Amino acid sequence: MTLPHLDEAAVLALGPAAAADALEQALRDGLDPAKGVPRSFVDVPAGELIIMPAAGARHVGTKLVGVAPRNAERGLPRIGAVYVLFDATTMQPVATLDGTALTTLRTPATSVVALRPWLRAQDSPRDVVVFGAGPQGVGHVDALAAEVPLGTVTFVVRRPDAVTLPTTGPAAAAGLLASDDPRVAEALGTADVVVCATTARTPVFDPGLLGADRPVLVAAVGSHEPEAAEVDIAYTRSATVVVEDVATALRECGDVVQAVDVGAVFERDLVPLAAVARGEAPVGSGRVLFKGSGMAWQDLVVAEAVLDAYR
Repeated sequence: MTLPHLDEAAVLALGPAAAADALEQALRDGLDPAKGVPRSFVDVPAGELIIMPAAGARHVGTKLVGVAPRNAERGLPRIGAVYVLFDATTMQPVATLDGTALTTLRTPATSVVALRPWLRAQDSPRDVVVFGAGPQGVGHVDALAAEVPLGTVTFVVRRPDAVTLPTTGPAAAAGLLASDDPRVAEALGTADVVVCATTARTPVFDPGLLGADRPVLVAAVGSHEPEAAEVDIAYTRSATVVVEDVATALRECGDVVQAVDVGAVFERDLVPLAAVARGEAPVGSGRVLFKGSGMAWQDLVVAEAVLDAYR
């Protein structure tokens, strides 16, 4: 048996808008993220193997993610992944996909679905500040640009000299600032959207710099540990909090867990992503935080869309 392998180019060819539409439609059709299986972790000598399985009506799939912290010394990426897709009826494998590219595509697409009603509430260009200029940071700019017109885009990183931004696409014209540059405060002061896509374990920006009561949208996607939080509790307290799934957020999302622990947010107030996609969530004009940790159902839905487009 020769299985088709959809490489990085084939996966990313789907585009963030189509990926977001596929995720939104799956939720509207009744997909329940709460029924998903939590990711599992296996310690291995070089680091960690993460297993993310999901089952649907058409396919069953799993993403295998290898994490090797010392790969930087070898000139290799810290994370590598492959996705395996099976026919749901016969359980025979039908394709493999580049798992890293799949994550790069589905994560910002999920953020767009979570923020879509608020993003579409006005037509003016949105100024964006992105903490982190890796694939997820750049991917979020691509996804936002596919959804709404963008104004000024600014990436904030620890070491600008170590970052090379794309030469084409929406991120090509972006600014690049060090995290201690005073101009970061200026960028935050006019930002309409803030994306946190880092490995930071503590908040990456001071919410006071956003200005009083400005309806800034924040997507935080950099961690899936209860001990890590990219967003300050003061911002979380002021925002409508959208999560992929309430139970998952309370298990994996430090930005939510820590806010709930101190009473800044209550579990009953968390808005599930499915409610947003189905038009069941109230859409006000205030601040919104989407906290995502990445779930296996998202990989499956987008992998199916990639395979359909490939065929």
